[in-house]
Amino acid sequence: MKRLVCLIVVALGLMQGALADDQTQPPPPADHTSDYLRQKFGLAKEKAEQISNAVRAASDKYALPPALILAIISIESRFKEKAKGGNGATGLMQVVPGAHKRMLKDVKDLTDPETNIEVGSAILYGYVKSSGGDLNAALKSYGGSQAYAEKVTGRVKTFADVVNADASAVSGADQPLASRDGGCDARYTSLCIGPVVYVSPIDDPASSPSVTQRATSLLNSLLPRSH
Repeated sequence: MKRLVCLIVVALGLMQGALADDQTQPPPPADHTSDYLRQKFGLAKEKAEQISNAVRAASDKYALPPALILAIISIESRFKEKAKGGNGATGLMQVVPGAHKRMLKDVKDLTDPETNIEVGSAILYGYVKSSGGDLNAALKSYGGSQAYAEKVTGRVKTFADVVNADASAVSGADQPLASRDGGCDARYTSLCIGPVVYVSPIDDPASSPSVTQRATSLLNSLLPRSH
């Protein structure tokens, strides 16, 4: 009997310890981006979180500032995943199927937010790479005009503060995350001035898979121009 009582006491102690550990675990960092999308564009919670996560994933993969991707989506579709435009432009980033047939040969649903953001970001990455890191030229290629490029760069600041808040929450810092060489990490911020490490995230047949390019004007070009 005494042994049974001892076992019960020990079990209760372990349960209390486990509960205490659960209570001391810090809550997950707030997703300011999804909150902003819900408030500003009226998205449902799950959809806002899906888009926020997809933008973050594309940003990491293609070394594009998340604020830039969000700015493009806001202009192209106002975050309406079923949006349709001229020449068959489809989805959040208004990808034109006819212009990117090879890239879309295995895509079943271009209106899917994760798929659309992945493809749109890949297209923009290709333009940035082909222009030697000139983001302004890449945006002109993506949207078809200098006016479009200027509209996007002007919209970036709208999302930059929200993205920086998420980055600070993840890093536990009050300042935007820095790259390894002391410059600003283009994936997280578009407002700090300094050297940007532009890393190719996909294999390039003409160079090493780990090729690193520097585009020192990338973040400067994202800042709104003074007139």
